[in-house]
Amino acid sequence: MPGVQGDLKERLKAFALRVIKLYGALPKTTEAQVIGKQLLRSGTSVGAHYYEAQHAKSNADFVSKIEGATQECEESRYWLELLQEASIVPAERLAPLHDEAGQLVAILVTIARKSKDKPST
Repeated sequence: MPGVQGDLKERLKAFALRVIKLYGALPKTTEAQVIGKQLLRSGTSVGAHYYEAQHAKSNADFVSKIEGATQECEESRYWLELLQEASIVPAERLAPLHDEAGQLVAILVTIARKSKDKPST
């Protein structure tokens, strides 16, 4: 499974970089900057949690870190929705990033579920 793990690592890093670029392009209004900083924090944390999970001490620790990544990704989706609904960034500009966040959540949830179902050794 190293290929799948590597691919997901790259996707998570690419997601973080897209979030960073979006933040840099946000208007300098207070609202945009406050929401943007929240997105910047959560969007870059997803990959960090996943990277930490690769060195988990146990299956329970792995699952916990993957669930942390999932929560950060869900939070990122929330901030993306706020940027759109507050008319700070047009929906069409956010749609690909929001879609990727949704796909990443689905992948992370699947990893956590499969890991919980694994028999302990």
